[in-house]
Amino acid sequence: MAYNSNKLVVPEAREALNQFKMESAKEVGVNLKNGYNGDLTSREAGSIGGNMVKKMVEAYEQGLK
Repeated sequence: MAYNSNKLVVPEAREALNQFKMESAKEVGVNLKNGYNGDLTSREAGSIGGNMVKKMVEAYEQGLK
């Protein structure tokens, strides 16, 4: 049995995070589906996550100015 430990601190943000993920995937050229994406390679999944982190860090840095 798989256990998903990815619980959102703010559950209401789920849709915004999904949209953010889809935008990041599009930017790095990965075609995500709205359902199961288990056929992604590690490289593709890492590219999406890395792009998301990069954008979050940039947003944080902008807030520090």
